[in-house]
Amino acid sequence: MNVVGVVGEFNPFHLGHLAHFAASRDLLGHDAPIVCVMSGDFVQRGEAACFDKHVRAAMAVRCGADLVLELPLPWCIASAERFSLGAVGLLDGLGFVTHLSFGSEAGQVEPLAALARAAAEPENIARVRDRMAGGTPFAAARQAVLAERLGPAADLLAEPNNILGVEYIKALAALDSAMAPVTTARTQSAHDRPSDGAVRSAGQLRAMLAAGESVAPYMPPAAAEVLAQAAAAGRGPVTASALDTAMMARLRLLAREEFCALPDATEGLGNRLWQAVREEGTVPGVLEAVKTKRYPTSRLRRMALCAALGIRADTGGKTPPYARLLASTARGRALLRGAKMPVVTKPAAVKDMDGEIQRIFELNASARDFYVLGYASPEARRGGSDWRANPATV
Repeated sequence: MNVVGVVGEFNPFHLGHLAHFAASRDLLGHDAPIVCVMSGDFVQRGEAACFDKHVRAAMAVRCGADLVLELPLPWCIASAERFSLGAVGLLDGLGFVTHLSFGSEAGQVEPLAALARAAAEPENIARVRDRMAGGTPFAAARQAVLAERLGPAADLLAEPNNILGVEYIKALAALDSAMAPVTTARTQSAHDRPSDGAVRSAGQLRAMLAAGESVAPYMPPAAAEVLAQAAAAGRGPVTASALDTAMMARLRLLAREEFCALPDATEGLGNRLWQAVREEGTVPGVLEAVKTKRYPTSRLRRMALCAALGIRADTGGKTPPYARLLASTARGRALLRGAKMPVVTKPAAVKDMDGEIQRIFELNASARDFYVLGYASPEARRGGSDWRANPATV
């Protein structure tokens, strides 16, 4: 039996995600279980998710997923390369996932695989670094170098889902994984860009939620119901502005050395971020003060969030040491019995696990205590909720 692995944020879960599940099963069997690795309360762009991880996992499992497992925090708010390596490593570590399925603008694996192979070649890595030394941002430098090698095929790297697809394929190779990559064409809604169709991007839905508009027409009914219940309980949507003061307070308390120990804090960037925190009054103001053509806002957002949540460049290894179950079906729970890596199903069990697992789990729990400060309901902001939460079941 094929078992489909999917990496996602489901921020929030929408009709495009539902279509990807269906297309994956069209390719690999309509009875194929779907195992999702999902970002937790904070996502790769360096922001809080619009609804917490338990809400978003419940959406996914109500809409066709069999397992939803949390990608631990150090890999969630990381570069596309580390994010992908962490997510693919977690799926690979389970030992029972046969295929990795992702959406892409290319709609075919081989062009992305060719880019992945070329991007991993040492001479091309060196040429990218040379261009970056001249002030070119990483993404533009890599696309230019691969265009010299592969011609117009490198234009695929102008699209965000293609970029992630290349990173997933690179991760599969780096881990010598037996999982086979498959991709489905993403054609209905561009990544985080406005559209007028029935399928809206997650970014557009987040903007609508922040404006107080209904997103139910653009979500599967089961997901919309879960979202509505969470909103009624004052558990979202969580916005960047809701956490701005808490984040600035945390950043102001940190020493210069802690900024210099952050991921990507190269070439004095940690110092610049530390100085901006002392001069500016808001997180957007800090990011604007530090931003340059070479250092895009997304990188700076991740650095600032890592600082606030206690993530250093040396936090965590190559891939996650455990998987945490957030939601499941009976079929998914049966799959987990064959897992080859530690799986946290009850938070209380963490105290008996390996020390590294305890450290990473405690980091996630601390981040959740920070995240809930963005809830509308004061009662829902109580600390320690990550230690009390059990997986959702269907």
